[in-house]
Amino acid sequence: MSQTAGAEAPGGAARLGLQPGQAVQERGYDDDVDHDLRDEVADLTGAELLDEHDVDVVDAVLLWWREGDGDLVDALVDALVSLADDGVVWLLTPKSGSEGHVRPSDVEDAAPTAGLFATSTVKPSPDWTAIRLVSGRGRR
Repeated sequence: MSQTAGAEAPGGAARLGLQPGQAVQERGYDDDVDHDLRDEVADLTGAELLDEHDVDVVDAVLLWWREGDGDLVDALVDALVSLADDGVVWLLTPKSGSEGHVRPSDVEDAAPTAGLFATSTVKPSPDWTAIRLVSGRGRR
């Protein structure tokens, strides 16, 4: 079945389940991030992304992560500092076959140690894969 005129596939920010009015913090920013996705998130939520120095409680954290960025467990624990109890961490990694790609087994090892559980994976942009991680405290 073809798409009807005017109907568009959901953008990357919508695929991440983000909603208007949500506060989103960004961590791991570098020149290689998907700037279009960042703009979509800001447009959809109606607010600029908060950086890792902001201490406001947030609904979601976008964590850009590449192989070689350091200790993934530490980065995931740091991502929880400002996250609301029912918030979500989106771990964004370069797509498979790209420089900096993170093996899924590395995420599977690190997430539970940080108190997080992977629930789904989406492709919000051409060069990045996003893994949805939720905390055990948000599962109550």
